[in-house]
Amino acid sequence: MSVPQYKRYKGAAMEGVRQLPEHWELIKLKRVAQIRYGIGEPPSYREEGIPLIRATNVDAGRITKKDLVLVDPTDIPEKRIVWLSPGDIIVVRSGAYTGDSAIIRLHHCPCIAGFDMVVTPRSCSPDYLQYALLSSYLKRDQIDLEKLRAAQPHLNAEELGDCTLLLPPEEEQLGIISFLDRETSKLDALVAEQQRLIELLKEKRQTVVSHAVTKGLDRNARTKDSGVEWLREVPEHWECRSISSISTKITNGYVGPTRDILVDEGVRYLQSLHIKNNSIRFDNPYFVRHEWSMEHSKSILGAGDVLIVQTGDIGQVAVVTEEFAGCNCHALIIVAPIKDVVSGDWLAWTLNSDYGFNTLLSIQTGALHPHLNCGNVKGVMVPVPPLEEQEEIIATVERRVREFDSLISEAQKGILLLQERREALISAAVTGEIDVRGLVEADTQIPDVVAA
Repeated sequence: MSVPQYKRYKGAAMEGVRQLPEHWELIKLKRVAQIRYGIGEPPSYREEGIPLIRATNVDAGRITKKDLVLVDPTDIPEKRIVWLSPGDIIVVRSGAYTGDSAIIRLHHCPCIAGFDMVVTPRSCSPDYLQYALLSSYLKRDQIDLEKLRAAQPHLNAEELGDCTLLLPPEEEQLGIISFLDRETSKLDALVAEQQRLIELLKEKRQTVVSHAVTKGLDRNARTKDSGVEWLREVPEHWECRSISSISTKITNGYVGPTRDILVDEGVRYLQSLHIKNNSIRFDNPYFVRHEWSMEHSKSILGAGDVLIVQTGDIGQVAVVTEEFAGCNCHALIIVAPIKDVVSGDWLAWTLNSDYGFNTLLSIQTGALHPHLNCGNVKGVMVPVPPLEEQEEIIATVERRVREFDSLISEAQKGILLLQERREALISAAVTGEIDVRGLVEADTQIPDVVAA
């Protein structure tokens, strides 16, 4: 469709915007809104109380309940409390999501601002300002230029206040809000569909894995009672054995402070954050000296060893591939399978099944700081088919997992495209690239220009 535009534009002479509608203003954000800081260092958290809105609760215009914490206002000096009102906008001050923002609605209140900035619009619509803060001309071209000054991104009130806002007349602001509310809700609905699809694919993938490593590939195989709770029946020719009986070693990685042992280069040092979805991901590299690793040789890893997360994300398991043989590790349980009985791949996939995951969770200890210990892991029972059958099942499982992962990846790409389209639409509307005044009432297609 053709893109509706304004009849007259004027030069903008600013980063990311060449021109703007002739009757719009260029104005500093601090002239249309008050900018304050939240309470700073939070007090103790409570089981009951008032929500404290932090960066983790800010997600591209929305307040979420992710890691939401509660505080008691009486714990905070009255002069420090920053109560949030409908129409206030939280802007993240530092970290990976610096510059992200979300508007407070009536149903969020009462709530208190945490560490981040609070923007209270004074002479423009809160919803219009929220959309402007989400647009590329503000969020990327102005705010990001500031946050790139340091390795740890950060933004302060002065920098935010000095950002330039493109401001249409009040009635036009309301029209842009109405248009964007309608069109972004359509895109959000499509994103939600893709997210549901991803969850269904993940559930199906897990079902395939769990069935294969506990029941085998032959649906007509005769079965027997395994004698193990949650495992129930297994193929008649399979064994059920404890991990201690099928391994040559069960031990811990190094447990102790890492402050003085980490170096810039050396032996790769795996931690729980590197273990995810039956794979080792060394995206955040840690290293120790070769001499230190040799002094702690019991936790040097061999190909085929199985790593079990001991604290934190309990239930994550991965096999050590040739790529990571020779690494050392921190606070992980290391199981070295007897290779003539069971392969590391088989044990890892079994522990990644529903049966394995729930079994590991059931043996964790410690109410305040749940963890696994080697003694309990030794007694975990696992199904053990003949080695040749293990290999056949593993090959089938890995092929099916790749198929599901490919579908999940396509759905995730679709979400990224929809999110990019959403940001482009917002940016086009709040910079006057498109004239939405004639589109507010009509149920039109999103202009093609913003899909690029």
